[in-house]
Amino acid sequence: MKNNNWKRRTFLKTSATALALPLVNPFASIAQLFSSQKNTLTMNTDSKITSLPTRKLGTLEVSAMGFGCMSMQHGYAPRLNNEETAKVIRSAYDKGVTFFDTAINYGPFINEESVGLALSSIRDKVVIATKFGYGYDENGKNIGLNSQPDYIRKMTEGSLKRLKTDHIDLYYQHRVDPNVPIEDVVGVIKDLIQEGKVLHYGLSEVGEATIRRAHAVHPVTAVQNEYSFWTRDPEHEVLPVCEELGIGFVPWSPLGSGYLTGTITPTTPFDAQLDLRAHRARFTTEAQKHNWKLIGLLQEIGQKIYATPGQVALAWLLAKYPSLVPIPGTSNPKHIDENINALKITLSSTDMDALENGFAEIKVEGPRTTEALFANHDIGANLGDSSKGTHGKSPLPKK
Repeated sequence: MKNNNWKRRTFLKTSATALALPLVNPFASIAQLFSSQKNTLTMNTDSKITSLPTRKLGTLEVSAMGFGCMSMQHGYAPRLNNEETAKVIRSAYDKGVTFFDTAINYGPFINEESVGLALSSIRDKVVIATKFGYGYDENGKNIGLNSQPDYIRKMTEGSLKRLKTDHIDLYYQHRVDPNVPIEDVVGVIKDLIQEGKVLHYGLSEVGEATIRRAHAVHPVTAVQNEYSFWTRDPEHEVLPVCEELGIGFVPWSPLGSGYLTGTITPTTPFDAQLDLRAHRARFTTEAQKHNWKLIGLLQEIGQKIYATPGQVALAWLLAKYPSLVPIPGTSNPKHIDENINALKITLSSTDMDALENGFAEIKVEGPRTTEALFANHDIGANLGDSSKGTHGKSPLPKK
């Protein structure tokens, strides 16, 4: 993963100063540094990056670091308008990112508009992923899961219009619909592929049984489940089946909703109306005090290789599976530099062992999401829950 445009000297120089910090009092050292200066840090940046290494998701080739567009207009605060969001997206493209992830549900609708606004003039140079699977009333309110074939077609036409394109490169079912057999879902997607409106398809928050059923109808290009250094759910059955079947894996929230960057502390405020972290058990004061040990572990490795905790977390993901492409999101272009420079990091087997052993010892305080959202996940998508011997959450086709 070498690129002649990348300047190793700059990478080392800018990282070493920020990371040469003892973890004696974490909330007074690295936490203060990152949280108080996160808008001005210049570590690991290189404005001349014009291309990145690539990876394969099935047969789809994308930049080895993607960009998750959701966080600028959905789930986090502050929220950006279309023009502001488009500017950040173009900044990611200018730095070499060619893989952009959005969904109907983000906003809803407005995030797709922002992606279309940003990328329409360079449409043939980028890969756009979006998602279907939720239903909306006449006022645009989310009214629950809906993957009925006719509704998928309706949603597809809306996405194409908002994205200002005639095709979707990678089209995910956002969540498994317990009322529609996955074979029927893939059937309409297969038709859309034959029509040229969709090029590849994927599944999100699914378990092994559903993946196998979908793949039998038409090859799955990618699975997008939550996965990060502190969220290991896909490891027990999803990653193994993806590797067996040659399916790519796209971890959403690869930086743990920002926590793994070391920029969040128990005193960090979250907007109760706009920020999902205000309602997550992992972000309570007590949970954060425990989970901060994970930041110390990431920093310990980072100090040896001149990398931030977030970069170590991304490098760890990249080392886990060759057909894995993280999609960290941000509203700050400076953070894009930090994220993509994680591609320059190679963790040794000793580093990986230290991270795995440390994680096993520390463990994580708090579930990864809320009970309401867990309820929409497929069987086998969550840690400790297996779809083996079942047909997943998707009903079987009618005979």
